Amino acid sequence: MAKRLVIFIISLVIWVFISGCPSVEPELAEPPEVETVKLEPAEVEPEQIEPDKTVPILVEPDKVESVEPEPNDIEVGKAEPNEPEPPLTEPDEAKPEPNEVELTGVEPNNVEPDKVEPNEPKTKPATSFHDKCAEILKNFVDYKGMVNYNRLRGKRLELTALLNEFNNLDPNEYESWSKEDKIAFWINAYNLQKLKVVTDNYPIEPSSRILIILFRGTNSIRHIEGKITGHKFLVMDEEFTFARVEKRFFRDEFDDPRVFFAISSACLSSPPLRNEPYYGYKLNEQLDDQTKKFLSRPLAFRVERDNQRVYLSALFQLSSYGKEFVKKFAIDRKFKDHPPATRAVLNFITNYVSKQDASFLEVGNYTIKYIPYDWTINDGS
Repeated sequence: MAKRLVIFIISLVIWVFISGCPSVEPELAEPPEVETVKLEPAEVEPEQIEPDKTVPILVEPDKVESVEPEPNDIEVGKAEPNEPEPPLTEPDEAKPEPNEVELTGVEPNNVEPDKVEPNEPKTKPATSFHDKCAEILKNFVDYKGMVNYNRLRGKRLELTALLNEFNNLDPNEYESWSKEDKIAFWINAYNLQKLKVVTDNYPIEPSSRILIILFRGTNSIRHIEGKITGHKFLVMDEEFTFARVEKRFFRDEFDDPRVFFAISSACLSSPPLRNEPYYGYKLNEQLDDQTKKFLSRPLAFRVERDNQRVYLSALFQLSSYGKEFVKKFAIDRKFKDHPPATRAVLNFITNYVSKQDASFLEVGNYTIKYIPYDWTINDGS
């Protein structure tokens, strides 16, 4: 551009020199054309005035000013994110659920009564131990108390294994049991040992004809009486006989005469066996039921009003268990014409017989006769 300008000026000077001053004026109009040529750089300058593009930028802020309400709209839109706040209230509503959890937390407080169950190690471990006796009794003793000794002979190994459980019981566990469970334990041990000794000597074989006549037949349990009285067994690694168990536990320690209606002599005059074990948690119910069952049998109790006689099992005689009732039942308000031992037995019996029989015992005139024992084996084979 500088070269062109220089050439243009030189050409203009030459032209002015040649043409003279007057004629130069009309020609001077052409320079404006040159100025128009100079405008090309001016046109270029607008291109250089790209910074003027800031002008639209200035307009955009104006638009931004108009858009500024939109942020306000956006703030309204922010209310939509604030709409999660109602869900925040839902967690607040959900807070009662933790409170409900606290209510469930109260259930552990309700479980505290269940904590009494651990205080019943006397019940659960004992119950599970008594349950071990259930199968033998259920399968080989019927509801009348008769025993299928013939079939039981085939299960002597199982019976022996069960009795070993009594021997292997930890004495510390036994001591943790309730009195009722201890009574149940010894009744079960006594009856199962009686089953064992009779089964081991079944069928009964009399040793002489004289004994057959004396004991009225071959099926009398008295033919093996010596083996029964001499039978020794271990419980918690201590040696016992039937007489020792009766003396130490049933007479001295526990002192509940109802027990004598729960233990078996393996004969028809004996209290019947139950076909279930004894349990501490229902021992009173079982002993009361046993007493009623025993007294409902003609070989245990009957009343003959016409003859003015009352017949009692020989089990109530002083030579048997009669004196065991004296301590608790020998009150003198009733049965005053009878000696203390008999008075105690009659006071006891009136709790388990019918009202008619109880009334007759209390005010009737009668004599007492004892029924001889029927020693026939309780064989239901």
